[in-house]
Amino acid sequence: MLLEEKIAAMIEPVLDAMSFRLVRVMFSSGTLQIMAEPLDDSLEMTVEDCAKISRGVSAVLDVEDPIKSGYQLEVSSPGLSRPLVRPEDYTRFAGELARISMKSLIEGRRRFNGRINGITGDGQVELETGYGPVSLPFEMIDTAKLDPTEWFLQPVKAKKKG
Repeated sequence: MLLEEKIAAMIEPVLDAMSFRLVRVMFSSGTLQIMAEPLDDSLEMTVEDCAKISRGVSAVLDVEDPIKSGYQLEVSSPGLSRPLVRPEDYTRFAGELARISMKSLIEGRRRFNGRINGITGDGQVELETGYGPVSLPFEMIDTAKLDPTEWFLQPVKAKKKG
């Protein structure tokens, strides 16, 4: 089991008890990054939420001690360019733009940009690209994240006075 998977298994019950969903665990260059979000999708992640998660996760990590060397704990929200790490992410974010990099060439390419159509029962991520639809095997995805480009192109709504 990879270190990140081991840590995820340790901390997911803690996050769930605090009404948060684990998005990703990543350990690199002495930094342990925990990315989480509220279970209630209508709520925004706050700095106070990150501090609360940090305290809860630290207690478990101190007891279990999965990382034998010194490290820095970083807790954050997924942000606008949220990573897509689980099959259910492709259902949840169907209709959104995404950037996907593959572990090996698919149809002569490694990188795909397009709108998520969902995921099939056999693990194929369906993506509508500028070149037409493609099916990408989930297990062959190296990295994937939402592309917030069109969110920035939305007109700002004026506030009503009064």
